[in-house]
Amino acid sequence: MKVSLGALSLTLMIAVGAAAAAEPVTRTYNAPVERVWSTSEAVLKHLGWDVDKADRSIGFITTDSRRVDGENYGVYEKSLRHRLRLHVKALGEGRTTVSVERTLFKRERILFVDNDEPVTAPDQNVETALLDAIGKGL
Repeated sequence: MKVSLGALSLTLMIAVGAAAAAEPVTRTYNAPVERVWSTSEAVLKHLGWDVDKADRSIGFITTDSRRVDGENYGVYEKSLRHRLRLHVKALGEGRTTVSVERTLFKRERILFVDNDEPVTAPDQNVETALLDAIGKGL
């Protein structure tokens, strides 16, 4: 009985996580991958996003999370935050595609222990605005 309840719990957690993640917004640019990559990094920096991890060889950039709303007092935080993940992929013939996936989550921190709960984003305005800015930067 414990095994089946554990499996059910895991299935529900996966379903909730999948529901919280929206489909990535994708755009294709008529520019080589190197130029799109450097422009993407510059646009993220200009918009105030700090890069957490980036790997040019596999084409992804993940930003640090940023507060959308709420309070942060160091040892205590109750806020709504979001993080971006970009996939940059060469299509050949000087064309590159960029996909942006935004993760939105509620964070509650008490004494340096973070509890993050995924939330479904109401729109994809942040992703679209970032792709528009990358297009203008090219």
